Order: sequence, then C-alpha cells, then structure tokens
Amino acid sequence: MHYRFIRDSFWGRLAYHVSGHRVFAHKEEEEGYIIPSKYLAAVSSSEVSKEGLVEEETFSQADSPNDKRIIVDWDGEDDPENPYNWPVFHKVFFICEIAFLTTSVYIGSAVYTPGVEQMMEEWGISRVQATLPLSLFVLGYGIGPMILSPFSENVTIGRTYIYIITLFIFFILQIPTALAPNIASLCVLRLIGGFISSAALATGGASVGDVITFPYIPIGLAAWSTAIVVGPSLGPLIGSVFVQLVGWRWTFWFMAICSGVSFLSLSFFLPESSTATLLYRKAKRLRALTQNENIVSEGEISNMHVTPRELLVNTLWRPIEISFFEPIVFFINLYIGLVYSVTYLWFEAFPILFLETYHFNLIEMGVSFVGILIGCSLSATFYIPMTYRIFTVKVLAGEEMVPEVFLPLCIVGSVFMPIGIFIFGWSATASAHWVGPIIGSGIFVFGAFIMFQTLFNYLSFSFRRYLASVFAGNVLFRGALAGCFPLFGADMFNNLATSKYPVAWGSSILGFICVAMIGIPVCFYWRGPAFRTRSKYSG
Repeated sequence: MHYRFIRDSFWGRLAYHVSGHRVFAHKEEEEGYIIPSKYLAAVSSSEVSKEGLVEEETFSQADSPNDKRIIVDWDGEDDPENPYNWPVFHKVFFICEIAFLTTSVYIGSAVYTPGVEQMMEEWGISRVQATLPLSLFVLGYGIGPMILSPFSENVTIGRTYIYIITLFIFFILQIPTALAPNIASLCVLRLIGGFISSAALATGGASVGDVITFPYIPIGLAAWSTAIVVGPSLGPLIGSVFVQLVGWRWTFWFMAICSGVSFLSLSFFLPESSTATLLYRKAKRLRALTQNENIVSEGEISNMHVTPRELLVNTLWRPIEISFFEPIVFFINLYIGLVYSVTYLWFEAFPILFLETYHFNLIEMGVSFVGILIGCSLSATFYIPMTYRIFTVKVLAGEEMVPEVFLPLCIVGSVFMPIGIFIFGWSATASAHWVGPIIGSGIFVFGAFIMFQTLFNYLSFSFRRYLASVFAGNVLFRGALAGCFPLFGADMFNNLATSKYPVAWGSSILGFICVAMIGIPVCFYWRGPAFRTRSKYSG
C-alpha cells in the first residue's frame, strides 16, 4: 500500500509523534525542503538555509492582525497530498476501506436475531424483550451521529481517530455482550454498541466526499452506501449459521472477531482524508519550521470563532429544527425512516414465513436474505450508470443543475418498493414456491436503494450549507423509527395472519403506506423550487 496510507493512519501518526517526527516525516520536515515564499512573507531580514530552516528571526511573535495571517493551502493544483489528487486506485481502495468498516459493524445490528428463540428459552423472556436489543442498537446509531459528527469535523481531531478509537471500543464491547448474564445487561451493552458503531454512518459519506470531486460524488456515495444495506442483511445470514451450530452467544464472538480484524487492518492502512485536518497539520509543521505564528489554516480560524453556545446549537438544536420545521426535510426523513423500518421489520417476518410456513432450518432461513443482497447489487448496477448519465456528464459539460434532477429516478424507485412488498406478502403461502417472497424482497430493496440515494442527493444539494445538521437529523429520525418497528412486528404479522397467508395483510399495510408515500417525491418534483425558495436553510 502507498506510503501515505500508512503514514497518515492511526499507528502511523502514533509512531510519528512518539519518534519526535523522525518516523514517517513529511516533506516539510525533510532535509533540503525549500519553504514556499508565501510562508516567509511576514519574515523580514531572515536568511533561509539550504535545509529550509529560518536561521535568523527578526519578526514579532505577538498576535498579528487578521490581514497578516498566511493561509496554508496545497502546493499547487496537482499537489499529491490533496486527497482529490490521489490516483484512482487509491481512491477506490480508500472507499472500499470505509465500506468494509461500515459493513463490519452494521452486521452487528441483526446478527443475533436468528437466536431470539434460544434467548427466550434461556432467560424466560418474551419475544418483545428478546427483540429489544435490536431496537436499542438501531436507536443507538441514530443518536451517535449527533455527537460524533461534530467531533469528526473538528480539525484537530479529524476522521481517522474517530473511526479507529470507536472501532476499538466496539470490538471490546462484544466480549461482555457475548457473556451477558441477563437481558438487562444485554440491552445496555447493545445501546452503547450502537452508539459507538455509528461513527461510520455519521462520517462515512463525508470521507467519500473528501476524495471524490463534485461531479462524481453521487456515484461514490452510492458505492459506499451499498455497505449500509448489505451489513444489516448479512447479519441474519451469518448469525443463523452460528445460532444453529454453536448457539446465539457465538454471534457476538463472531462480531468480536470481525471488528477485531477490521481494527487491526484499518488502524494500519486507513489514512486521514479530511482536507481541513490535513491542512491544519501542515500549518503546524510550517509554523514549527519558520517560527511564524501568522501561518494558519482555514479550519483553525473556524475553530477560533465557534463559541460553546454555537457548538451546542449546531450539535443538538439545529438538526432537530431542520428535521421538524423544514417541510422538505421532514417528509423526506419520514419517507426514508419508513422504508428503513420496513427493512428491520422483515427481520421479524422472515422467521415467521420461512421457519413456520416453509419449515426451513435456521441456516436456510438465513440464506433467504440473499434476495435483499441481490436486489441491492442490481440496484447499484442500474443506479450508478444512470446517475452518471443524468448528473455527472452534464456537470462536466458545464450545465447548471438543480436538485430536482434526481427526483424522476426517485419516483421510479418509489414505485418498485410497494410492488416488492405486495409480492412478498401475497406469494408467501405454503402452496406456492418459497422463491416468490425472496424475489419480492429483492424488488423492494431494488427500489429502496434508488430512493435512498436520490433523496440523499436531493437533500445534499438543497441544504448544502447545513449538510451535517441535515444528515444528523435524518439518521436520528430513521434510527428512532426503525428501532421501534421490530418491537411490534411479530405481533402485527401474527394478528393479521390468515391460515393461508401468514404475512400478506401485515405486508399490505406497509405496501399501502409506501404507495401513499410516492406522493412525496412527486410533490417535490412539482413544487420543490417553491419550497426551497421559502426555506431559510436551503441554498
């Protein structure tokens, strides 16, 4: 792997500091480095040696007026230290690392659900109580971005430290989770685990945006987002194998192994990508080299101007205000939250259908989730070329784009979702082949993935100035909704079941709601510009 990936990784930075900047030194610290003249502008009568060191200091180190600040930037448009200038292979590898991190923690959301029956028997609890750890995990990673997102945007911290430290804590948490003596302790540990694991969800999109230029951002985000769908769906598939062969506790031992491997690999090879953080570090090196305190980065200046009150507003209040008082954001959050909830609700429907109706064993039931994985893969294969055609090509050609460009594709995805739900529900009968519901689940996810991506892009371009707040509120919204649905999912399906169709009417309720929700992207395609004009946050 490229030297830069190791140098700017967690362990690389640790070795750099412990060695007194001798190990993994940057170019500004190497012998023979020539300081660009712009960083010597405030140094008068000083002589710079061939090693690049300031030998005679004649300027004052007192606080300088703002107009004497020297803002650190990249060394030209082609500076290889700028993540935008990384080779394509390095960008692809980096995005794969973020996707691997996302998958390795989000498998944990539903990995234990095939073992609910074993838990109920071991602890003498109800199904709702046994499902509560799933709901709390999802709620935890809805709350997490509210705290972790602002930390990752702080230039002195950056993204990699947040990823690696939270990943290590998540890995450690799996040990007491696997040894939990009762349902209460398991619930607490799962809530904390969900909160800690949310770093990837909170910051993954921003990391992709660090290395992908504007015309290609929707494509890069789509590639990363497949991990968000694949992770929870892989959980029951993998968990069912462990539950049937060695018991439900081994699902958490598997998570310890999975997150441990992720920690070991990423802590050595996942570099910092935040431009603000990288320039902040460069400014520190140049200050040390020139003894010129006027050298600063834009991120440092922003940090100086943020008061504790502003930080509190940006972290806690603004995401809530935008989520509930901006009509566009509220209805999109409601729609995304509903679809997210359906996905988690199926973790209750699949056991009812495939274990009780088709009499699968646990492993076979886990394999039934492959339909979701295939649907996601096909959707990404369709969505990425279409987005390139309707957005990337036009931006590269210099055309001005409006957020509504994504909504026709969103409407297409919105139509596929209820079709998939109805197929899932009404083909699920003992007299029909079991492949019908699996096809239905794949069709639903095909539409859901397109809907997710297009609405995220619509939000991104409509509220780009407050993107962190918009997405933090979105994650909280859908985490709260999706966390509640599994608690009543089994009861809903069982109470509405008929002798021939065990999940048809429960699925139909969800399908009819999805049909009604098609009106949301249609309305915004028709009236979106007017709504954005009246918004104080849009633009």
